[in-house]
Amino acid sequence: MLLVHAGREVTFDQLIGYLWSDDPPRTARSVIQVQISHLRRAFPGMISTTSGGYLADVTPERVDLHRFRRLREEADPKDPEIAFSRLSEALECWRGVPFSGVGSEHLYYSVVSPLLEERWSAVAEWAACALSLGRAAEVVSYLTPIAREEPLRERLHHLFITALWHVGERAAALSAYEEIRSRLAEELGVDPDPDLTALHTQILRADTSELTPPKGMNAPFPDRKDVFVVRNDLPRDIPDFAGRRETLEHLVGVGTSKDERAKVCVISGSGGSGKTTLAVRAGHELVSHFPDGQLFIDLYGYTAEKKPLDERAALGALLRAVGVSSDNLPDSVDERSALWRATLRGKRLLVVLDNAVSYAQVNPILPSAEGTLTLITTRNDLAGLSGTDYISLSMLAEESALELLAKVLGEERVVRERERALRVVRICGGLPLALRVVAGRMLSRPKWSFGHVERRLSEQSRRFRELQVDGQNVEAAIDLSYQSLNQDQRRAFLLLGDMIGNTVDLHGASALLDVEPEEADDLLQGLVGVCLLEEPEGDVYRLHDLIGDFSRYRGWKDLDPGESDEARWRLANHYMVVAQRAADLLGPRAHGNSDHISGSRYTTELLDRSEAEAWFDIHQDNVADVIDFFSAGDSEEEVWRMADAVWRFYAQSGKMGLLLTSQEKALRASEKQGSQRGRAVTLIGMGIAQCLSGRFESALSLLVEAKDLLTDLGDESGMIRALANLGIVYERMGRFRECVECIEGVLDYAVSQGDKQLEAMQRGNLSVLYLTQGKPREALEMSELLLAMEPDDRLDASRIQAMRVSGEARTALGDFEGAYKDLHKAVEMAKGKSMKEIYAQNSLGVAYRAGGRFSEAITEHQTALDLAGKSGNRSGDAEILTDLGITYSAASRYEEALETLEKALVTATEREERYMVARASLALGKLPEPIVTADRVRDLLNDALRIFDELGLPEADQAREALKNL
Repeated sequence: MLLVHAGREVTFDQLIGYLWSDDPPRTARSVIQVQISHLRRAFPGMISTTSGGYLADVTPERVDLHRFRRLREEADPKDPEIAFSRLSEALECWRGVPFSGVGSEHLYYSVVSPLLEERWSAVAEWAACALSLGRAAEVVSYLTPIAREEPLRERLHHLFITALWHVGERAAALSAYEEIRSRLAEELGVDPDPDLTALHTQILRADTSELTPPKGMNAPFPDRKDVFVVRNDLPRDIPDFAGRRETLEHLVGVGTSKDERAKVCVISGSGGSGKTTLAVRAGHELVSHFPDGQLFIDLYGYTAEKKPLDERAALGALLRAVGVSSDNLPDSVDERSALWRATLRGKRLLVVLDNAVSYAQVNPILPSAEGTLTLITTRNDLAGLSGTDYISLSMLAEESALELLAKVLGEERVVRERERALRVVRICGGLPLALRVVAGRMLSRPKWSFGHVERRLSEQSRRFRELQVDGQNVEAAIDLSYQSLNQDQRRAFLLLGDMIGNTVDLHGASALLDVEPEEADDLLQGLVGVCLLEEPEGDVYRLHDLIGDFSRYRGWKDLDPGESDEARWRLANHYMVVAQRAADLLGPRAHGNSDHISGSRYTTELLDRSEAEAWFDIHQDNVADVIDFFSAGDSEEEVWRMADAVWRFYAQSGKMGLLLTSQEKALRASEKQGSQRGRAVTLIGMGIAQCLSGRFESALSLLVEAKDLLTDLGDESGMIRALANLGIVYERMGRFRECVECIEGVLDYAVSQGDKQLEAMQRGNLSVLYLTQGKPREALEMSELLLAMEPDDRLDASRIQAMRVSGEARTALGDFEGAYKDLHKAVEMAKGKSMKEIYAQNSLGVAYRAGGRFSEAITEHQTALDLAGKSGNRSGDAEILTDLGITYSAASRYEEALETLEKALVTATEREERYMVARASLALGKLPEPIVTADRVRDLLNDALRIFDELGLPEADQAREALKNL
């Protein structure tokens, strides 16, 4: 199978489908991997692993199938001798039936049968060519076994009977005719085709063989009495084409490339995504490159009240378009396909096959002549087409959508209401058809504003009524795809409209649909294949907004009562179970026991912290929607348990808005239920959120209340959790004595319980505190103790912190090379971990400053600020700004130091970070005059001294010394 698709990826799913059809064993992937391993040993360097499967990197000439196709292409109709030689060589590549013995129906009908059709078409071309050269005896010899092997192929039998007559075997010819006539009557209840019947009549009348035209001659090598007609059938090119510039340039590039092979490009996308518009625009831009014509045919794949055009009718229309008279049109699809290919030999022609429905529909229509370009638009993926360029159209980006509206309505009208226009674009989801309908309605109603349109579209019950005008209807476009689904796919599509959140992964979909993941995968891929479902990343799916609206609307009518609610509860339960497992992997938990939650057979397996973080990253918004779902369903305990599961991820990734809102909802739910434990757990979450937002007094109040509640409940582990977070708040407020008491209390508990993860966290916190208190040796010792703990993936976060503190301690001790080494390692370990990466980067800047490498130090501080801005977590800004300002001062860049330290002082004051207020004041007070006036210097230094003294920190001596020197 890899050789059939040589040079192209064959996915695991394709291989499984080819081998086992719809009933693969559970070990299917393992079986494939083992066989691939065997093949790699037999053919070293040939098979590569891709993101989704495997690829055979092999020269086509080494593969019989591709050599056969190349030789067949080289059969030049203008030189029958060469054509006969090439076709003879091509047929020698065949040795039996491909993949015989595999026994897979899907493989046979999707791969083997089309390959056999190629073979029999080549046999017919060879026989016709041989007859034209007077080599009838060779045809008889070659076709005798084939005629018995393929008793119902009328074209081959016509050639066989003709050859028998040409060698003088009239009786044998008549007998062969009678044999196929009887077989057709018995098995199919039909008579032979008119051409075969006419040949029989000629033989009966004893006409001479010379008067009998060999069957097949008119197909591959016609006697060209018809004159080739050059024409341009392309529809009108719309003047307001917008967006898709890169895609259009790609299409034009394909059409103008010097590669002379027959080029095919498939443009897929949902109904209304602008496939035809793009193909037509590309066609008009390429007119000069295809002087022999530009043909356009609608195949009616998805057209209301019309059946898809069959291959025979489509070929007939195209052949007549280029000048072949109706009288010269062969009857069968194979013959018309061969005539179509032969007619285009030597022509530079562009063909647009619009609205295709399947591989079977377009495959016989594809030109093979060099210099041709075929553009196919479809809602299906047409994955069976080989050697093609695939383009999948997404929705228009917001700027492109506004550009479209401006081109239709005028730029001034859009600029005047840009924000409201943007909201209309978002309601339409960037769907070009919807935007054109809106623009068309506004064009005919000049008094309508975008605000008015927004209000009309915002009413769910009338949205689709607003998105239709004569000839354009968004709901009808989606419905055509929906009608193409089977019953199981329709049910899946309707339930997906009721998913909680905007995306769902494979296991979530399994829960929603109540099917096993393998079956869910088939259903989802089927919906992706007809562009009703998007797959933004592997095994993660979403519905376009308008397609989602359609799904929900139809679901209200077509789903059984209660089916949607049951599906949503299954999905919510799935999220709850996986979120609890992911939370366990992110860090120690006091309230992770979710025994009351029923198990889910669809649960995603998460093996380590990175997988847990990746799961939360994908589903962070969905989890927030699940909290809303539980709130609305009076499931108060599920609300606070879900909020408690996700808080650490929200905090670590800087999602302060989601953290605060989820905890606030959980608090309301707990109060409604009267759950003291739920209230206490949620107060801890809110305290953490307030701390990270710089509101330390509020955080302190919430955490103290939580600690008291949990103490009253006898919840020791919960009380310890509140105590640990109180320690963090005390540290940020500069209340180091209380901070030490909290940390030591938690550390004692962790050691007594044998909780290595919690122990590591507290040792890390103590090491930071020692640094703050001016005890670098103690900080270094504590960090080394932590780093020496037995390896455990759960300790990774604490190890990052320990490596950073080790570097900071070495900086304070003057070991700069050791500091650089530790801090570079800390930065590398913290990559992608938000605040840990931010602090490690800033600490590296401090080390560079201490070593006199000011330029590098400034770069590291600024990188830390940039990371904070990107993550949305600004809890460390005051510290980073203070360090950056001190570095500017050390580098004698006093104006920049003043500006940065002033900003640090304001930030620290607003956030009530007393220690950072004192540090920023001290740094400002040390700036030379006239950068800071003498009076202000004294005030700043006095403020710093007062705070340092209150906190009992050694920096107080620096403030005193500076005051003495005034």
